[in-house]
Amino acid sequence: MRRRAVIRLSFPSEKHLKTVLKALKPETGASTSSRSRTRVEEEDGELIVRFESNDTTALRAAINAYLRWVGLAQSTLEVVDDLSTEKDDE
Repeated sequence: MRRRAVIRLSFPSEKHLKTVLKALKPETGASTSSRSRTRVEEEDGELIVRFESNDTTALRAAINAYLRWVGLAQSTLEVVDDLSTEKDDE
């Protein structure tokens, strides 16, 4: 039986959404395991991440990996935004 999960994520700006989407896209084609498959897309201003797996363990591993990558990308974008704001204030 296939396991599935869908995660919808909102971002503070369209720029952040597009950047995270572009960062994740290559990962969907370079899966390290044949046990799961992931798709990312934009829908109604949100990032949609769809997971499909052969088993619960692989599903959990895929979800954890993608959520870590999203968190890393979002943290990086926040730092860049802060640096841009500081530069504008000078």
